[in-house]
Amino acid sequence: MTAQPKKYLSLEEYFKLEETSEIKSEYYQGVAYAMAGASENHNLIAGEVFLDLGIQLRGKSCRPYPGDFRLKIEAVNVYTYPDLSVICGETQLADGRRDTFVNPTVLIEVLSESTEVYDRLKKFEFYRSISSMQEYLLIAQDRPHIERYCRHGLNWLFTEYSSSEDEVTLESIGCTLSLASIYQRVTFAMTNDHG
Repeated sequence: MTAQPKKYLSLEEYFKLEETSEIKSEYYQGVAYAMAGASENHNLIAGEVFLDLGIQLRGKSCRPYPGDFRLKIEAVNVYTYPDLSVICGETQLADGRRDTFVNPTVLIEVLSESTEVYDRLKKFEFYRSISSMQEYLLIAQDRPHIERYCRHGLNWLFTEYSSSEDEVTLESIGCTLSLASIYQRVTFAMTNDHG
C-alpha cells in the first residue's frame, strides 16, 4: 500500500476495478491502493520459490500459488495479493468468488524498498489474524537473506538465514528452501561504501 489512495469504493466497485484494471490493488477500509510493479530480482526470487515448492508439494495436499491469487483477511476485511501462498487441504473461497481465498498455511513476501516496512509490520499484523496461517517468510532481494516466522501456540518464533549454505525448513508443509537455489539467478547491485 504505497501509492496514493483513491476515492472510497464499495466492495462491489473494488471487484469491478480489479476485473478491468491491468494493475492489482489492495483493498482496505473502502480504499483501493495500487500495488507497485515488481523488479527483475523480485520476479526471479518468487519464480524460484514457486518452482521449488511446486516440485516438493507434487502429489501432496498442499499447493503453492503465485501472486495473482487474492487473499481476504477476514478479521480486518483486507483484500491483498501475497507474493506467494501455500494452501493445504481444500481451498476456502471468499465472497462466492473463485479468485479470492481465506485459508493460507504459508505466506511469502519478497521485500521491496517501497513495501518492506508495511510487509514487516502492518501486513504481518493482518496476516497473524489468519487462524490457518502457520509460517511467514520475508525474502530480501538486495542480498541473500530470509526471515522466517513460525506459529507456536500464541507466539511466533523468528529465525533468520543469510548464508548461501543455509536451508529454510517450512515445518508446516514439509518443504525445504535453499538460499543457493533461491538466489541462483539474482544479480545484486554493487554498493559504493567509502568509510
